[in-house]
Amino acid sequence: MTYDIFSARVGHRGNARRAAAGFTLIELLIAVAIVAILAAIAIPSYTGYVQRSRISEAINELATLRMRLEQYYQDNRNYGSTGSACGVAAPSSDAFDITCNNGGGSNQTFLATATGKASRNMAGFTFTINHDNLRQTTAFPGASSLPRDCWLLRAGDSC
Repeated sequence: MTYDIFSARVGHRGNARRAAAGFTLIELLIAVAIVAILAAIAIPSYTGYVQRSRISEAINELATLRMRLEQYYQDNRNYGSTGSACGVAAPSSDAFDITCNNGGGSNQTFLATATGKASRNMAGFTFTINHDNLRQTTAFPGASSLPRDCWLLRAGDSC
């Protein structure tokens, strides 16, 4: 018996035997298992990243609303002329409902609130800011001892 340069056994007639081309079922199952493990790790990380970016957007909108309300106060000596609405329109957000109340008729205070929308996977998140610039996280899935006098970006954050 002789061998060719690729160490494939040469048959009696001189033709090299060729292995069947393709993947075995075991090789395919291993590849699928590896992809599943990577997906199980990557999807929650990606979801957390998207949530943090949406939270950043909401708290930036609250800070901007507070600044606009302070400018309104400088011009009008109150935060709103009606019984409940603030003097400036609340901004719109893709993932949060942002509302503003001006102190229930006194017009000398306000409370702006950003509440997460369930349709955007932000249910359970609520952030507030008031006329004294008190920033609070009043609801945050996975966080304990709420409300906190800061805006959380992650469940493990501290003030």
